[in-house]
Amino acid sequence: MTPLPRITRRAGLLGAAALLAAPAISYGQSEALRIGHLTPRTGFLGPLGEFAVQAAQLAADEINAAGGINGRKLEMLFEDSVNPQTASAKAERYIQRDKVACIVGEINSASALAIGQVVQRERALFINTGANSDALRGSDCRRMMFHIEGQNSMYVKAVGRALVEKGLIKGKKTYALTADYAFGHDLLHVAKRFLAQNGGSVANEDLIPTDLTDFSPFLLKLRQARPDVVVANLAGAQITNFLKQYTEYGLRFPVAGFGFDTALAWGAGSGNFLGTWPTMWHHRLENAAAKKFTADFRARFGRPPENQAWGDYNAVKIIAQSMNELKSVDAVQVMQHLEKGAKFNVLKDRESYFRASDHQIMTEMYAITAMPPAEQKDRFDIFTSSAGIPGAGEPLEAIASTPDEASCTFPS
Repeated sequence: MTPLPRITRRAGLLGAAALLAAPAISYGQSEALRIGHLTPRTGFLGPLGEFAVQAAQLAADEINAAGGINGRKLEMLFEDSVNPQTASAKAERYIQRDKVACIVGEINSASALAIGQVVQRERALFINTGANSDALRGSDCRRMMFHIEGQNSMYVKAVGRALVEKGLIKGKKTYALTADYAFGHDLLHVAKRFLAQNGGSVANEDLIPTDLTDFSPFLLKLRQARPDVVVANLAGAQITNFLKQYTEYGLRFPVAGFGFDTALAWGAGSGNFLGTWPTMWHHRLENAAAKKFTADFRARFGRPPENQAWGDYNAVKIIAQSMNELKSVDAVQVMQHLEKGAKFNVLKDRESYFRASDHQIMTEMYAITAMPPAEQKDRFDIFTSSAGIPGAGEPLEAIASTPDEASCTFPS
């Protein structure tokens, strides 16, 4: 995989100059308020983690420029969560030693579960920005854990609508390639349910190890099976490698994904992105708040933000807004405030809120479709997008899980 660029020296100097040019803020209390950020920064999810870190720091800088949180400067602490055991240990250290006001982040569903168990025990707050598993909103839900990342049901139903319209589900044979860990297993379960409900089926399926880089054996199986559609329930660098090698093999079966991050399409290189995929947000949205975030992020880091950046940026902003509105940093008070349906502008056309029953954010999603290579403007503007899903006349909960699909009973 071609590595995505890290923060350049020039971008860092531009960011520093902008901060120096801003008026000085006099904070009411000398002690900084800390938010602990945990997310994978290495391994197959590492490219997404870098977007998360950059966006969280951008949000913190904007909050501090506007006066901080209740007159206190916001300080972000950043750690690589690595795996569930490390994530649990670092979450505990953030709370007990560093006295953070909240933990934000994560992408790996198993690590998010581990962090959720820690914050429940410690009565701290956790905003999950990248873990999708429906179980985190169902059997493994926690009262002190909220989700700005979409659940698998939302991803599947959002892109599923587009696939139904394209005639790629009813009566079609699907070949599913699925990431072999908690997220992928959960996504495959949700995808099979949606396909069955809409007249489709999974005729063939393979589990893909998370460290796999050579898809040749699976591409040869695809060629032999000749499916009507290939569904990629993959994650992280798996998607990048799959897209590059699928194109190299010259396969022409329609491709769709039930989970996605735009950075992974960018990493595949020019002409290699294809198919239809779901996303929580993308940098081509035209509303004023989205355009400003995209411009600010691009000016500072030399690339547009992608959907993982959107989640971490908004999570930090939501925490700051809530604490400023409450005039309190108490985790339980913030949790209760979010449960009561507080509304937030999250760079979309409609305001969003957290559903009290499972703490999943209710928000629009989008189905994006790859442009033909000749129409792609640059390595970033490579897709067209649906309008917001659900549509303007539908409730935001229309694509979320139902109680029958994922039922949450918060443990005490």
